[in-house]
Amino acid sequence: MAESSISNLFFFLLLLVLFCCFSHSEPSRYDQEELQWLDDKDDEVNMLQSRHSSLRNCDFTKGKWVSDQTYPLYSAATCPYLSSAVSCRRNGRPDSDYENFKWVPDSCSIPRFDALDFLGKMRRKRIMLVGDSIMRNQWESLVCLVQSVVPTSRKTVIYNGPTMAFLALDFEMSIEFCWAPMLVELRRGQDGKRILHLDSIEENAKYWRGVDSLVFDSAHWWTHSDRWSSWDYVMEGSNIYTNINPRIAYEKGLTTWAKWIDLNLDPRSTRVFFRTMSPRHNRENGWKCYNQREPLEYFSRVQVPEQSVILRKVLRGMEFPVSVEDITVISALRKDGHPSVYGNIGANNNSSGEKKQLKDRNSDCSHWCLPGVPDTWNEILNAML
Repeated sequence: MAESSISNLFFFLLLLVLFCCFSHSEPSRYDQEELQWLDDKDDEVNMLQSRHSSLRNCDFTKGKWVSDQTYPLYSAATCPYLSSAVSCRRNGRPDSDYENFKWVPDSCSIPRFDALDFLGKMRRKRIMLVGDSIMRNQWESLVCLVQSVVPTSRKTVIYNGPTMAFLALDFEMSIEFCWAPMLVELRRGQDGKRILHLDSIEENAKYWRGVDSLVFDSAHWWTHSDRWSSWDYVMEGSNIYTNINPRIAYEKGLTTWAKWIDLNLDPRSTRVFFRTMSPRHNRENGWKCYNQREPLEYFSRVQVPEQSVILRKVLRGMEFPVSVEDITVISALRKDGHPSVYGNIGANNNSSGEKKQLKDRNSDCSHWCLPGVPDTWNEILNAML
């Protein structure tokens, strides 16, 4: 009995010694690799979180345009979704440097647009760009940035009323555009006159329901002048105005939009962005952007459009969190990026009297050649998403 007890005690002490030896030994090569892998993964997570934090805090409006020969990110010749009005090279524009610039902010870097990454992020989701023809300009840019990685048989464009949608079938996602230049309703009366309804929006807004990411723009059609106007008269309730300050009308229209967003959308399922006004270089009857070849480096004095001031005032009064994509200042540096006379096929003429011969053509200093400036807008939007 005593011998059995001594034997058990010896066995227990032996196990204790072996445990102590192994517990204080150096980690095996496998253990070291496993620990290193975990450290690497932690570094990757920290880097990703740091980049997201940096982008969240980044002021995209301060920086400079830099020539980068790895741009553009797509070729106009291989994107079938471009409208002729923005296909400047196809229309005879002789230079192409405007396609090679990228925007570099002072305080962060904008991730280069990756089509597969974007499609993966938007899998089973809808993104809709809502606004005027310049928002259509941005929609065409976004579709061209994405479409090259989607096989021909697995992509299509469908139309529904004022909307069009590019579908990437394997990703079950859509990039959509909704024509609503005023956001609120602009209708024709029985007399054929155009009536702007400042407090009516549902005819447009019904297309926005169920969308995961909404990007709005509305400014140009509100720049009312005696020479050109978007409406003949304005209605608010039963009140009719034949002469209204366009800034007051803009604020009332935006307020109607803001109330609809607050009442109808849930920030847990829908993200809302508002892109600021795209600048126009229309002085000298549109010739201000003609024959421009490179960006401006800076402004001696930065002018903030009245529409941007009104927009931010309305957004401050909202409950729904709306992200502002501010592209006004960075785009104002790019008067080289407009179609000018190259919004029409066959606009090129290399004779010395080119400007004189083209003087009867319209010079478009509002829209943007593609590839071009709206691609940067979409890289910023992608970073914000």
